[in-house]
Amino acid sequence: MGDVNPRHPIDWPNLGEESLMHFKALLRIDTTNPPGNEIAAARYIADLLDHEGIEYQLLESEPGRASLVARLRGSGKAGPLLLNGHLDVVPADPEAWEHPPFDAVEADGCVWGRGAIDMKNMVTMGLMTLITLHRRRVPLERDVIFAAVADEEAGSDKGALFLVENHPELVRAEYVLNEVGGHTLHMGESRFYPIQVSEKGICWFTLKATGEPGHGSMPHPGNPVLRIARAIEKLGSTRLPQHNTDIVEGFLKALADGAPFPRNKVMALLLHPALSGKLLDVLDRVQADQAMGINAMLRHTAAPTMLSGSKKVNVIPGSASVTVDGRVLPGFSIDHFLREVQAVVGDDLELEVLNQHEGTRFDSNTPLYDAICKGLKQHDPGGIPVPYMIPGFTDSFAYARLGATCYGFSPVKLGPDLNFTRMYHGHNERIPVDGYLWGQRVLYELVEGFCKAG
Repeated sequence: MGDVNPRHPIDWPNLGEESLMHFKALLRIDTTNPPGNEIAAARYIADLLDHEGIEYQLLESEPGRASLVARLRGSGKAGPLLLNGHLDVVPADPEAWEHPPFDAVEADGCVWGRGAIDMKNMVTMGLMTLITLHRRRVPLERDVIFAAVADEEAGSDKGALFLVENHPELVRAEYVLNEVGGHTLHMGESRFYPIQVSEKGICWFTLKATGEPGHGSMPHPGNPVLRIARAIEKLGSTRLPQHNTDIVEGFLKALADGAPFPRNKVMALLLHPALSGKLLDVLDRVQADQAMGINAMLRHTAAPTMLSGSKKVNVIPGSASVTVDGRVLPGFSIDHFLREVQAVVGDDLELEVLNQHEGTRFDSNTPLYDAICKGLKQHDPGGIPVPYMIPGFTDSFAYARLGATCYGFSPVKLGPDLNFTRMYHGHNERIPVDGYLWGQRVLYELVEGFCKAG
């Protein structure tokens, strides 16, 4: 497609068809992390940018672990806007999927594939936004940067963090648009659009028990496996103390305002620590995904994920360990989190922190946040934008180190039959075709309107 006069309207059906084509192509490139191999997807994008005449840099943090950064120059009157997306995806078990996870099958009105929601949709929408701005020769008052990065699913060390620490001049921006926000959340007859303005930090750690090794035929109470098992049971059965952050409090109150009875009462009462435990138990029986998400917003969490012990069935090992995925509320230190963990498991186990960073929070009183809300209202007049915190983390924590204000806004319109949370890292990840095309237009018009000169 050649140059287009920016005064002419965009042919959205043709642009949508082109966007879907590239989206499906990226889904078919297996970038499961580990090992990642993001370079295959980065090269696909590089070929498109070469064809369009858009300059970019492709950088490898190590062989095969590639990130790509492209930029359209503006006048410099305002600070840059960065559109971020990670190329890696989590593993998928093909036997548990209705359609193969790397075939990008279009069925039942959806595109199915690992990465459809997390987050090759945003990668493609950001790419097509950059390309369309370039084709239309839109005059910009701020640079628009596009970054397709490696390794977010394993902590961002080989992707966004690598760029921030080694090539900050490529990704330094005033604002960042990233993942996990802008999706439809149905609550009764109300439609909310969460906009991510905060995320938890991480503290990944191991707990290790040591004891007397022995023969499996002669059990003894000092078996390290038993001690680790008791610690795991305690972590699994104990909710850490509740801490209401203002963002989560505002989010739950907004949901309560739009929810039907009796859910509106339940949402408000969840903010009371004396009541929330029993209410979460009740909610878990009727809507487990929602209960898990809200529980994780109200407190630090610690989920045992990997076990290590004896290498032989007939040997009681001298040590056993468990690896734990800890998530820390913004505004709290890693030490605060670890004290809460040790109050549960005791202090007789060795604790080693493997990776950690504190949570982040970004100001929602900005022109970009206002523009996001205005854009959502234009495209869904009945929708209600609301700031929220995700219980996980994204590449935003890395860009925050360069002073960026980061929002999770990867717009997609979902019907009430599709649960956004369940598809994240789950089986049968998919995105509605109509919802994807809606998101492509919402994102492009937001970026053009926010960055266009004049």
